[in-house]
Amino acid sequence: MQKAILGLDIGGTGIKGGVLVNGHLEDIRSIPTPAQESKEFILKTISDFIKTYEHYDFVGIGIGIPGLVDTREGVVLGLANIPSFQHVELKKYLTEIFQKPVFINNDANCFAIGVHKYGVGRPFKNLVGITLGTGTGGGIVINGHLYSGVFSAAGEWCSAPYLDHNFEYYCSGKFFQNFYNNKPKALAKKAMAGDPEAQKAFEEFGHHLGELLKMILYSLAPEAIILGGSIRKSFPLFKNSLYKTLQTFAYPNVLEDLKILISELDETAIHGAVALVDVEEDMVTI
Repeated sequence: MQKAILGLDIGGTGIKGGVLVNGHLEDIRSIPTPAQESKEFILKTISDFIKTYEHYDFVGIGIGIPGLVDTREGVVLGLANIPSFQHVELKKYLTEIFQKPVFINNDANCFAIGVHKYGVGRPFKNLVGITLGTGTGGGIVINGHLYSGVFSAAGEWCSAPYLDHNFEYYCSGKFFQNFYNNKPKALAKKAMAGDPEAQKAFEEFGHHLGELLKMILYSLAPEAIILGGSIRKSFPLFKNSLYKTLQTFAYPNVLEDLKILISELDETAIHGAVALVDVEEDMVTI
């Protein structure tokens, strides 16, 4: 029997947890994040939540957060939408309480190692994971190892300049809000029903995402790019324009071997968090 691993996804609105037991996630639940409270209050909220899982006798804790992390020291440098959670020694705090190893990384990096360990990315040694949701994030697996870079910032193509803003502005839910004044899920329903404006929105989105994937191909040329996040479910709506844009990539041989896949994991954040513990000997940081 495999030992249990606890995974946490700590975000600006919610803290979600789950336990990996014998290769399967179970007991998934969440609580609201007290985002406007003090650092001390938030830390206690996290530890109290973890205590509700102690009966599993988990061997380690993996945590994904939407921000930069000093992965060696386990210091959260900043967490989106939580003003007080800056330069927080989260690993030290939790290790002292639970006497278990704690691993923390950026949530997009967690997604990449999660799909490599447990999802459609398993056949590939070299892959990039891209999360498409409210924002856009990227994670890198090289030769089977997670590459986090300095302060877990590797793979942050979303912040690279693109057109008049950056890639995240055009390759996330922000695109639909900014240009079509609607949420992607609502627009997807309209597009599936034949609404031409909604279909046009996803066609444009696919073009912008294609430009982002071209940048990734030029820098890493991975075997596979795995798409995650809520917008991935609308892939049929932007697939054609995405591939049309990719045809302008300069190296056809690289493109021919590329696999673009959609993550089948519904709890990618927690899968990624537990993967930090499950493959901690494979971690590559600088």
